[in-house]
Amino acid sequence: MMIGPNQPSSAGGGRGRGRQGRRPNNQGKRGPQQPGSPNRQGGIYTAPMDHSYRSALQGNGSQRGRSQRALGTQYLQPEPEPLPAPPESAAPRIFAFVDDLFFAAKITETARKLNVKVEFVKTEKEILERSGENGEQKPSLIIFDLNNAAAKPLTAIPRLKAKLRKKTAVIGFLSHVQGDLKVKALEAGCDMVLPRSAFSQNLPQLLRRHGAPDELDEASPVPVPE
Repeated sequence: MMIGPNQPSSAGGGRGRGRQGRRPNNQGKRGPQQPGSPNRQGGIYTAPMDHSYRSALQGNGSQRGRSQRALGTQYLQPEPEPLPAPPESAAPRIFAFVDDLFFAAKITETARKLNVKVEFVKTEKEILERSGENGEQKPSLIIFDLNNAAAKPLTAIPRLKAKLRKKTAVIGFLSHVQGDLKVKALEAGCDMVLPRSAFSQNLPQLLRRHGAPDELDEASPVPVPE
């Protein structure tokens, strides 16, 4: 049977396929979105972001920052007042066995601000010569960099303590990980052994107390953290 151009096909595939291939007119069109309703793009939830959490985080961060600043400043020692300027002929009351350039510069600058005389020495003989024959000019403080091998601190400390007695304090500083050296320095006669950080933090108080004349010397020791 012949099928004319205006006759429907018995196979029925062409017209059906054409209708199946068409997309509905409203496909891909969106109506007006209601205020506050979430957006969905390709199945992904895209609701407007609530930025209120940022202010909460910023508030907590600032509170933590204030707490940390308060904690950091809680143990800071106040800057001591400078001493009256000593006469140029006055003998130094503090000697230092320090060859580390950083700490030597720090000691020098701090002593200058406090009007305290500090003399850097290399041998114990230099200190004993400045003390006088009868020891009338004994130093108030001797500082040892316990890592200064040239000064031989573990050998020099007991000899100096034996000759200068209790009137002279001996303070050593070292790295905080050198526990064995700290024990040996205390056994040798050091009155106090501090980590570098603690020594640096308490240096102004130590220099002022031991650099002051006897009539201005404080009776109470300087509080130093362990």
